[in-house]
Amino acid sequence: MSSAAEQSDTTPAPWHIRKMTVADVNGVMEIEHRAYPFPWSEGIFRDCLRVGYGCWIVERNDEILGYGIMMAGAGEAHILNLCVKPESRGQGLGRMMLEHLINQSRRIRAQTVFLEVRPSNQTAVKLYLSAGFNELGVRKGYYPADGGREDALILARHL
Repeated sequence: MSSAAEQSDTTPAPWHIRKMTVADVNGVMEIEHRAYPFPWSEGIFRDCLRVGYGCWIVERNDEILGYGIMMAGAGEAHILNLCVKPESRGQGLGRMMLEHLINQSRRIRAQTVFLEVRPSNQTAVKLYLSAGFNELGVRKGYYPADGGREDALILARHL
């Protein structure tokens, strides 16, 4: 039988969210390249940080497990990227980051949060719909895809 002290040594530390820094970009890029066939460039992440977008990391034990990028202005927030490391999916990290971005939107008094998502990414679509987002429309040919382009669903949540 193990003691309580031994059990606590094997219990993973809780996840937490913090602001992304330039030092995080390499770790973010590793996840981005593994998660997407058409990843953002390092320059895009650096530019998001440089211009002051809301850039957040979810981590545990100094390991980046996911990230979210959001821009805001004129009473609106726009989630630009929300990604979880492939092997860390299914643990609630995407929902946790989404809730964080929504809370940040409320904090800056945004009235609506927008995002685009690939219709083929049914896991993400289900997450967003379950979080109160509604479909507003479609952007034709928005995303690069193998053999052409893929549409984007435009989703919004009023706060």
